[in-house]
Amino acid sequence: MPTIVLFTKIKAAKKLVFDLSRSIELHKESTKETNEKAIAGRTTGLIELNETVTWRAKHLGVYQNFTSKVTGCREADYFADKMVSGAFKSFKHEHFFSFEGNTTTLVDILEYHSPLGILGKFVDFLFLEKYMTRFLKLRNDTIKEYAETGKWKEILN
Repeated sequence: MPTIVLFTKIKAAKKLVFDLSRSIELHKESTKETNEKAIAGRTTGLIELNETVTWRAKHLGVYQNFTSKVTGCREADYFADKMVSGAFKSFKHEHFFSFEGNTTTLVDILEYHSPLGILGKFVDFLFLEKYMTRFLKLRNDTIKEYAETGKWKEILN
């Protein structure tokens, strides 16, 4: 089971980074490359505890749907989402937020199981883990850009 851990330093308030991380609009902005669209559940605004969102996107040349549910949330400190349905055998993404000085540290821990047993493990080794790491880094770079430049006002009202 691959586990991806990322640390992103963002010069912005922790609550702002937390809210941008839960924003459906920010997620769409960070995934323009895969043309992600929220098609069911929470489709706008900030996703909350026990809510779901279904994304439709083109990954690795194939359109697919992915539904996740927020399974844990502590205001401005933590939230977790888990796949309800999608291409993975399992998928859990935790987001931790801490603040020191004038910088928020966003820590992502993504654990997933690929389908197809040994073939899935081979795909992870060949490219999927790198693909998922790049996907998360792009998302975090977008959060950082919006939080640090004031573009967040375009996303959060």
